[in-house]
Amino acid sequence: MTGNNRKNVIVFLTDQQRADTLGVAGCKLNLTPHMDRLARGGTYFRAAVTPQPVCGPARSCLQTGQYATTTGVWRNGPGLREESPQMAREFAQAGYRTGYIGKWHLSENTGEGPVPEHNRSGYQDWLAANCIELTSGPNSLRLWNNDGSCLELPGYRSDAVIDAAIRYVHERSLTPDVPFFLFISLLEPHHQNTDDSYPAPRGMENQYRDTVPPPDLQALGGSTARDWAGYCAMIKRLDDGLGRLVDAVESLNLGGNTMMAFASDHGCHFKTRNSEYKRSPHEASVRVPLVLWGPGWNGGGQHDVPASLVDLAPSLLDSAGLSIPDSVQGVSLLPVTKGEQDHLPSESFIQFGDGFLPPGRALRNSRWKYAVTATEEHTGVASAPAYQETHLFDLRTDPHELSNLVGSAAHQAVRDELRERLLKRMAEIGEPATEIESATADSASTQRTINYPGED
Repeated sequence: MTGNNRKNVIVFLTDQQRADTLGVAGCKLNLTPHMDRLARGGTYFRAAVTPQPVCGPARSCLQTGQYATTTGVWRNGPGLREESPQMAREFAQAGYRTGYIGKWHLSENTGEGPVPEHNRSGYQDWLAANCIELTSGPNSLRLWNNDGSCLELPGYRSDAVIDAAIRYVHERSLTPDVPFFLFISLLEPHHQNTDDSYPAPRGMENQYRDTVPPPDLQALGGSTARDWAGYCAMIKRLDDGLGRLVDAVESLNLGGNTMMAFASDHGCHFKTRNSEYKRSPHEASVRVPLVLWGPGWNGGGQHDVPASLVDLAPSLLDSAGLSIPDSVQGVSLLPVTKGEQDHLPSESFIQFGDGFLPPGRALRNSRWKYAVTATEEHTGVASAPAYQETHLFDLRTDPHELSNLVGSAAHQAVRDELRERLLKRMAEIGEPATEIESATADSASTQRTINYPGED
């Protein structure tokens, strides 16, 4: 495809948004009417997961289509390797104008100041910060442009990012013969790191004070009572912004030639599974919303196939008619819209762990969640020579993962099968050979609680 026959592409990425906050996923709070509309009209992957429930690693998978141990960004801090396939460069080489707006979190420069050009993965137009949560407040957004100049944008933070995105889309509409690829990365509904809060637009959280949280949070508590209302309000404001963005695309007559992807990098368990918000193999951490809408995706239906954020880059390249680099480890989800699923794996593969805790690995299929974790001596490494079985959940009877079956003798055969499948998946993506120690009867009651720097 050439010229104005090419499809524009917009990615709308939120941060730390649970999959079950969408109306189409069963949420009754009407937080996401615009996201729901896109999900119902486009293609919605109901069982989508993140390949790594931490900000930087998840983003490395999004930008490359590779797993975090392959990208080298298995923890927050490193930048992407030069040799990694990088989505923006693929689009740019095909004649697209590429732009990035918002949170990056893929540069070795994690403090104050601009992201160096060599860490921008080939995005041509740039308005971003590496760690927005450390360099701005909810009403004081600071981003750095192509030249490294700091811009202070007015308004609530997610509104300001979306306003900038709308301006960019309008600018690109003036040159319709040059297709564009725009990646919008919001911080919300991630907590504000500087004070561990969920700062909604002023007063907006009050309408969610008496709402009922999901069953896992009802049962386990954590920081839910303090944070749930603000979290909901942040999501509602994000959805309002998505609606404004879609309105702008359609008002500029770009709707028929623009495809959009909506996703989040990981979920949020509100300090119920460890002493912070993610970094665990539980559904609350790893399940994410994933919706694609527009040409090629409209009318694609709702699917429970094992989809992952590692599949987003190849899916977007495929639906734009571009080649997928051989080193990409994810698969295109586009054939699913035509009922083709044979190319998909039978389960989702998840890596967890980072510099604060030992590495872990997990499999998720339509029935089971199985996870293994290395011992404390392997804290701070990407992979370990041995793991121990630590989690087994029956997602059909226990969708909120309140009963860990990993030590159950009655489930030995299930663990044996999943152990072999997990070892196979690890080998397929190039992880070093390892062993998995079988769980004992008391394994479920001896799981470690991880305390993170700066957390009580």
